[in-house]
Amino acid sequence: MRRRWFEIGQAPPGTGTLVADWLVPALEAVPDEAVRRLGRCRIRLVAESEEWSSRWRSAGGTLEVELALDGEEPHDLALELLVCLGQALWDVLPRDDWQAYLRLLQAEIEAGVNGEIDETALEEKRRLLSSRLLARSPRRLERYARASFGATFAEYVHSLWHDVTVRTGEEHLPPKWLRKRLELLAAWFPPKPGCRLFA
Repeated sequence: MRRRWFEIGQAPPGTGTLVADWLVPALEAVPDEAVRRLGRCRIRLVAESEEWSSRWRSAGGTLEVELALDGEEPHDLALELLVCLGQALWDVLPRDDWQAYLRLLQAEIEAGVNGEIDETALEEKRRLLSSRLLARSPRRLERYARASFGATFAEYVHSLWHDVTVRTGEEHLPPKWLRKRLELLAAWFPPKPGCRLFA
């Protein structure tokens, strides 16, 4: 059994079930290669925040993540945590992997895929594609790719953690393209023994 790579600080009263049943299992499903790239992770739960639902920063070789409880569902908080990990991974992704992910996003756009994996990524995609000028902006593309990758990593680990249901519809990423993304991440971050990406 691997040494625990994360620590969860003193949680507000009444959050023991959230930590034990949701956050810890989600973190334990994170593949070893992702853990190696992320390094140590310290998670802090705060009762509420008017300014943010989650935030993270890398400090002294440790990834520090803060989650605002604010009455959120435990499952949603676990996914929010995984999105933070995905965003942090984006910043340390090797250039070849970074370019491969951008090529996949470009292929989706060229195929007319309008949906995305979550609301934040969808909003960034719509901004990117709202005008020809923005569509050519490297900064706007970077914002979209970061949001997309963070959400895709979260969904990848989510599917290793437990069974998931794929949502369909115009705003969602079609299953064919979702599978391509998950297979790409599985090549970079192979599942731990006992975890399977697809049934």
